[in-house]
Amino acid sequence: MLERCAALACQSELAGGLTRVFLSREQAAANELVLGWMREAGMSAKLDAIGNVVGRYEGERPGRPALLLGSHLDTVRDAGKYDGMLGVVSAIECVADLAARGRRLSFAIEVIGFADEEGVRFSSTLLGSRAVAGTFKCEVLDSVDADGVSMRAAMRASGLDPERIAQAAHRREDVLAYAELHIEQGPVLEAEGLPVGVVTAINGATRFAIEVEGIAGHAGTVPMNLRRDALAAAAECVLAIEQRCAKVPELVGTVGKLETLPGAVNVIPGRVRFTIDIRSPRDPERLAAVTEVVAQMETIAKRRGVAIKVSKTHEGNVAKCAPWLQEQIGAAIAAEGIAVRKLPSGAGHDGMAMIDLCDIGMLFVRCKRGISHNPAEAITAEDAQTGVRVLLRFIENFRPQARV
Repeated sequence: MLERCAALACQSELAGGLTRVFLSREQAAANELVLGWMREAGMSAKLDAIGNVVGRYEGERPGRPALLLGSHLDTVRDAGKYDGMLGVVSAIECVADLAARGRRLSFAIEVIGFADEEGVRFSSTLLGSRAVAGTFKCEVLDSVDADGVSMRAAMRASGLDPERIAQAAHRREDVLAYAELHIEQGPVLEAEGLPVGVVTAINGATRFAIEVEGIAGHAGTVPMNLRRDALAAAAECVLAIEQRCAKVPELVGTVGKLETLPGAVNVIPGRVRFTIDIRSPRDPERLAAVTEVVAQMETIAKRRGVAIKVSKTHEGNVAKCAPWLQEQIGAAIAAEGIAVRKLPSGAGHDGMAMIDLCDIGMLFVRCKRGISHNPAEAITAEDAQTGVRVLLRFIENFRPQARV
């Protein structure tokens, strides 16, 4: 599995690093590798209408509903080797083991390498999984990348027909559940000395673009009490976000980008733009924090005599992992003699789209220092082996839940 992740990491537009975006030549090369591995593992394999790699391993009787497994094959810019890729290659490894033993289950297995989870090229996330879930929005096809190429044109250049995307959608009656193995992308499992954990929910998130308008002035001539410093106001807002979110367990608030204008050493900042990202595994707590943070920022701006513009750029609710899948993944962990740790995912995943199609479950694997979306992303061979062993045990003991 680690060798395969390394091979996928070589399919990159970034020399000496890893960047692989939707509908690129590098993604096409990665897809060919994965299609080959799927076929070697005993699956039929194809590219679907959006460009997802899909492998199918039939059950005891062909045409049975399927347990869906997988993750994404695209990356952020200057990425690590395991985010997404580990989930795909581990699922393939599980099927290969079943096929080597001649074992067929009462259900089919489909392994999916989603085409675009990160949204780097067209600024729209979860494109592959939304297509599978039947929730793809066709207006996204008019989005353009940094070179002015539309998604529609890029699909055609890659040999895909944008008018056929609906063909990637699965029918609810053909799907039993979706389960994904993924690196944690956080430090909790490592801090507690555990190789794997059960995900309870994918956090909901609210994002804002903020603009603070003050008055630029000479750094040497405007007295402190007469300033309308946009950066000082923004700094107070940043601290208010930190303090509010620190009050509630598992609630997090981040200012990830801040731009100061005019940006000169001897000029009082007249305008500041920054972003806010607030996440929680519980929507009411997130929404309460959002309301309070916005009110605090408006109060700060009024007191400091600056104007503030608050624009919401994203709102996504919590995607809860099904309790019955949590129980079965936890049982597979316990059977390996490992304490069952349940924890939410602060990062987004394809499950956020797949939940519109079926129940979802996730298995986290420990990663070094919790680092992800970074070339320093790392896991051990032992943890990879533990993760795939748990995943295989989960698959072999999987008990579908009757639909309500």
